[in-house]
Amino acid sequence: MHNFKELKVWQKGRSFVKEIYLTVSKFPPEEKFALTSQMKRAAISIPSNIAEGAGRETENDFARFLDIANGSAFELETQIYLAFDLKFITEEKLNNLIDKIEEIEKMIYGFKKRLVR
Repeated sequence: MHNFKELKVWQKGRSFVKEIYLTVSKFPPEEKFALTSQMKRAAISIPSNIAEGAGRETENDFARFLDIANGSAFELETQIYLAFDLKFITEEKLNNLIDKIEEIEKMIYGFKKRLVR
């Protein structure tokens, strides 16, 4: 088992949840149960699955949860692009969020490769 709180990837994922919440709080109210909700759930899923996987007994089990976390990261990346397409965020915000989510995706992938050799 791993102490998830010590994992840099979990820390970055947790921090990114806050950034997503702050970002979607500026979306139109009619998006509350649509894109806003989807983005929050996908963001929360990233550090949550990393933490859940860290509590599993085998490295292969942990790797499976890292796959789920990475899937949520890719889902969130798509939703960020959609928010830009719908003009809910600026191009500057788009680029900032994409840089951060891509870094998290790479960290998850790299961590998984070190777990399962």
